[in-house]
Amino acid sequence: MFYTSGWVHVICGCMFCGKTDEMLRLLRRFAIAGRQVVLIKPEVDTRVAEARVVSRSGAEHGAVSVGSSSEIEAVIGNADIVAIEEGQFWDDGLPEVVTRLADAGKQVLVTGLDQDYRGDPFGPMPRLMALADQVTKLTAICVVCGEPATRTQRLIDGQPAPADSPQIMVGGMGDEKYEARCRLHHEVPSAEFS
Repeated sequence: MFYTSGWVHVICGCMFCGKTDEMLRLLRRFAIAGRQVVLIKPEVDTRVAEARVVSRSGAEHGAVSVGSSSEIEAVIGNADIVAIEEGQFWDDGLPEVVTRLADAGKQVLVTGLDQDYRGDPFGPMPRLMALADQVTKLTAICVVCGEPATRTQRLIDGQPAPADSPQIMVGGMGDEKYEARCRLHHEVPSAEFS
């Protein structure tokens, strides 16, 4: 997993599948190997302190928070490992930035939801997955049946969110806005029935 040239590794899946834990595990390995690491997160992710990324298991790492993908290259310094959290929240310029970083010899990790709560491809993640040298897709456990979960269920007042609710509602750290669900138990009521 330690390459000497640039590459892109995307870690994706539904909420609660361990994307951030996996990225932090890899960053710890890189640090042990003496690599220079920088972790970048989008400003829209306000669930924890601006200068930290924290997983649900409690693992954490210092981070730089920026507003758009165009700001990433200016904050990486001498890092040869660039980790980018919450890929789905970034603008459409992220794939080009990631490509430039990899072409310049950086090793880039990107985590993110591959699908939104409706089950549709989310933000720049499909393009990032297509250009990646490696894609790791993780699963969670369906809260309804215990089978592997690949979908993120959004809840409003304990009920599945309708298809016309906003695509982005930051949450999932100790709240009840989201659940992991399998394909069978994932529900998105049409707007006309909400």
